[in-house]
Amino acid sequence: MRIDVLTIFPGMFDAVLNESIIKRAQKKQKVIIKMHNLRDYTNDRHRTVDDKPFGGGPGMILKLEPIYKAIHHILGKNVAEKRKDSKVILLSPQGRKFDQQIAKRLARFKRLLLICGHYEGVDERVRNLFVDYEISIGDYILTCGELPAMVLIDAIVRLIPGVLGSRESKFRESFENNLLEYPQYTRPAVFCGMKVPNVLLSGNHKRIETWRAQQSLERTKKRRPDMLKGSKPWMKE
Repeated sequence: MRIDVLTIFPGMFDAVLNESIIKRAQKKQKVIIKMHNLRDYTNDRHRTVDDKPFGGGPGMILKLEPIYKAIHHILGKNVAEKRKDSKVILLSPQGRKFDQQIAKRLARFKRLLLICGHYEGVDERVRNLFVDYEISIGDYILTCGELPAMVLIDAIVRLIPGVLGSRESKFRESFENNLLEYPQYTRPAVFCGMKVPNVLLSGNHKRIETWRAQQSLERTKKRRPDMLKGSKPWMKE
């Protein structure tokens, strides 16, 4: 997979891309992640990427021209063609709320281009011309779209086959099958009078699996009952 990121703050990604699982995934060539500075696609000496909104109002809007030039440069001929294996995503508070099911769908594509929103948003024509999916990571306001882009990258990369060490690990985590993960324990078996459940020490794998399934269901009912309702399909394949 290849992930391109269009941003005015490429330096923000350094720590995230050069640590832990994402770093290893790049080393193993499971994913290629490229930063593109939107200011490199401007024409004026101040490298201006924003302007005042028509009709008045607070804040500034990301301009169409630099984004237009950047996308055409990054995607080349794929801009004009129907993009079956590549998708353009705008990170925006107006988007569909990100979840594990969306992450799994996005991980199937060969290429993603993430546009990091900023200021009061982007020129609406960007949506009309290029954007396939608009995604938000939650109902709150952030300074910019770079942090949501990092969240998407982390959630998607770990789903790429061969990235995680254990083949089963990604299927036993929270939000898989619309359930939260069961309680986990490690040594010591007793600490400050708190004991690990006996079933986990029994060595009976069938009993352990049953216990874990029950715990996942009970924890989901208590903490996130909304997850048990499931979600409607959103993305077209």
